[in-house]
Amino acid sequence: MQEAELPRLLSQVLGLAFVCAVVFGALAQRTHFCTMGAVADIVNMGDWGRMRMWLLAMGVATLGFNAMVAVGWLQAGDSVYAAPRLLWLSHAVGGLMFGFGMVLASGCGSKTLVRIGGGSLKALVVFLVLGLAAYATLRGITAVARVATVDAVGITLPAGQDLPSLLAVWIGAPRTVLAGWLGGGIGLGLVGLGLWRREGRSAELLLGGLGSGAVIVAVWWLSGRLAHLAEHPVTLEAVFLATNSKRMESLSFVAPVAYMLDWLILFSDTSKVLSIGIVATLGLVVGSAAVALLQRSFRWEGFGGVEDTACHLLGAVLMGVGGVTALGCTIGQGLSGVSTLSLGSYLSLAAIVLGAVAALRYQVWRLERLV
Repeated sequence: MQEAELPRLLSQVLGLAFVCAVVFGALAQRTHFCTMGAVADIVNMGDWGRMRMWLLAMGVATLGFNAMVAVGWLQAGDSVYAAPRLLWLSHAVGGLMFGFGMVLASGCGSKTLVRIGGGSLKALVVFLVLGLAAYATLRGITAVARVATVDAVGITLPAGQDLPSLLAVWIGAPRTVLAGWLGGGIGLGLVGLGLWRREGRSAELLLGGLGSGAVIVAVWWLSGRLAHLAEHPVTLEAVFLATNSKRMESLSFVAPVAYMLDWLILFSDTSKVLSIGIVATLGLVVGSAAVALLQRSFRWEGFGGVEDTACHLLGAVLMGVGGVTALGCTIGQGLSGVSTLSLGSYLSLAAIVLGAVAALRYQVWRLERLV
């Protein structure tokens, strides 16, 4: 590729990322796709409907990602999720913080963006506080604390922490073959769990699960295939264009929120450029707003009082700090990370769910004390 062709390719990558995020936001608004809601439905009502939609999305994302690995298009090791260093304490602590925080803040990072699109000023405040807390945990005071504490604890594995890479070392089989078999088996298992009961086969749940999983796969292809240059025309090094991590990325909504605030605040600094994560953050709001307006469900919403405000602010801080510490959120780890078959992603996901359950139980306990 010639240097003169780079701007066109970069614009194409960013434009397609924006479209993918618009679709994801529209689906989330239309189908009520929400991880916190899925966990809350089970804990409070015993309803597994939205959880089956999430499992279906995980299955589709896992099938799609590992199919691309099997044919040689992608490698899990090119993402942030599959490094040989397994920061198990960071995943556990960060996941618990994020899960607890998303209940207090009425939704995870992606749900916050969806709610902004639906007219929630509460969610806008959560977005700003989450972004500041995340930025501090990437580069500021909580970043120093993170690196000196939980990030100092980990296990160095003989290969990347994705299951195909680990098994390739242990049994000697090609990683691409193992990705095909493991990804196919685990992905089909997740799809089967999602579709097992009739409640998981409604049109709305199928649309949300299949559509959301497909968008994750599309962004993996976009970042890892279309935006990958084996030899940059200027540096002559391999590069993934338009990513803040300089690695292959799919959707995630904690660190990208911080990078979006950074881009907005320092817009005149020419070193601050758009990335897939930044345009996806904006695209999610646009897609949600479009559906909310079409369905006439757009409503302005504010805080109900001091206690409501305090809960949302605390939840936003916990999500910002926890999401960066765990290397992702319910979308970043729960869909994008899990699709790579990374051990850390499974650990983060389990911790997020446990944190959410703990927060839901805490809320019930507080309500019972007030009665």
